[in-house]
This record gives sequence, C-alpha cells and structure tokens, in this order.
Amino acid sequence: MKYPISKEYFPYTLFSPPVQNAKMAGFMGSLMKPPRWIWKDREVSVYKELIKSYDGKEIEVLIFEPCNNSEVDSCLVFYHGGGFFFGAAGYHYRLAKKYVLDTPCKLVFVQYRLAPKNPHPTPSEDCYVALEWTFENAERLKVSKNKIAVAGDSAGGALAAAVCQMARDRKTKMPLFQLLIYPVTDRRMITDSCKKYTNTPMWNSKLSRKMWQGYVQDENATNIAFASPMEADSFDNLPPAYLETAEFDCLHDEGIAYGKALENSGVKVYINETKGTMHGFDIVKKAPTTVSAVEKRIEFMKNAFKTEK
Repeated sequence: MKYPISKEYFPYTLFSPPVQNAKMAGFMGSLMKPPRWIWKDREVSVYKELIKSYDGKEIEVLIFEPCNNSEVDSCLVFYHGGGFFFGAAGYHYRLAKKYVLDTPCKLVFVQYRLAPKNPHPTPSEDCYVALEWTFENAERLKVSKNKIAVAGDSAGGALAAAVCQMARDRKTKMPLFQLLIYPVTDRRMITDSCKKYTNTPMWNSKLSRKMWQGYVQDENATNIAFASPMEADSFDNLPPAYLETAEFDCLHDEGIAYGKALENSGVKVYINETKGTMHGFDIVKKAPTTVSAVEKRIEFMKNAFKTEK
C-alpha cells in the first residue's frame, strides 16, 4: 500500500529495516559505531566518559560541547532511537551537533546497552544512571543543575519519558523538560495508527511487534511503565514536554495519547503533529518539513532553558 508521504523524503519512502527477528536486529545494531567526523569537528568538541550503570557494568557517554561558546550552562541528555536494538545512526549525531550549536547547550549522548542481549530494564536503567551522572557531575561539566533536560526519538523517546517517571518515583532531581520525538510509549499496540500502519516505510507495526518481543522478554516484568510509559499508574508531577509525531507512523496515536495523558495531569505539553511525514523523517535534514520541525524543537529548548537561572 502506498501512502501520500511528501516527496521530499524520497528515497526513504521506499525503505524498511530488513529485520527478520530480534536476534538479527541486535546483531545489526551492535555493528553501528559513532562516525569518525565527531572526533575532529571544528564546531563541536566531543569526548568520551565511562560510567557505571545499575549493575556495576560500564556504559559510554559522549559529551558534546560548542567550541566557541564557553559560557553555555544548559545540558541535554540525549537518548537515540533505533527500536532498542540499533545503535545511533549518523543523523542522530548530526542532530546532536545542531542542538548543541543552535540551542546552544552541552549534550550528553548516551550509548545505552541494546536489546535483545540487554532487555528491559537495562536500557532504561542505563539511561537513568546517565541522567543521575549528569546531575552529579554538573559542576565538572560546567552546567547548571537547573538546566539539565532529556530528549529522545522513537525508542529514545520512550527512554526519555521513562527516566522522567523514574526520577519522580525515586524522588531524585527531575529534568527541566522532556523532548519526545515520535516516541514509543505503549507496548500494548492498541491504537488505530498501530493497527493501520503495518507496512509504512522506515518503521511499522510489524517491526514494533518484533521490537517489543526483544525488549520486554518477561511478560511479568516489574516496573513495566519504565519500558512502556503509557502504562504508568500516574502522569502527575512530570516535567513539561515537547511532543512531536509523524503522520504516517504506527506510533502516531500512542504519542498523542501520551501527550494528552500528561496534559490531563496538569503537565504543560506542546504537541507538533508534522504532516506528510513518516517515522524517522528527520534523517532527511534538508527537507523543508524537517527544517521546520527541528527549528520548533530548538525554539522550545531555547525558551525552556531561558526560564531557568
């Protein structure tokens, strides 16, 4: 079935990840490494830190900083998408650079461990530890503890939402805001868009089903909301959110549902429903719709960071 996705996203309108099962996806994801350009870029400096996660094992975070703005004191903790299986793609690093330069801010790029080798709760626990590490090392990073926020796209959006719930439930310091880009929010896959978009390009509900099979391997797992944020008992006392959706995306409705759940609990939410788009549309960085969406994200972040001192 063909969908009226904007021509600005060709040829990605013809692409779907060749994922046969969770094990295959995990192997493919393990091969994805940071691009070489990040280590020699002239506009952003990048360095690596190793931090201990909840189980004593180390994970890597990459610290992005603008080269010509030593005064910046805000920080974005970023969780990349990839179905919980895949490492960050090249466009995630390009987006990270743009956020750093245009917001401006520093950015902690979290290389959380991937499913199916590391199923729930490992990815969300890794991401929570990275947030806690950022707060604990704020002085060394030269950022304000009041200007630390979280962001993520797709599976990374689920992780960003989850760490906010974890911080609330564990009574630790809350991020300033959450930037959720076409987020995964509900393992139950009960929305109309999930039922409708079974063969959309870039991502679809058939792939989502394989994703959940690999990510939540124990159906009786505890703290399930930290994997599937829509299953939380409460959405109270969570940080303000920017929530963006793609039109022809099986995750569209669950993203909107999460935004509405936050709003109904008194959380301030800005929802941007992009049109003519498919999941992962911002891989095409020069597409007019992508440019507009990224500008709105940065405008939201600028305003949010400015309100804090």
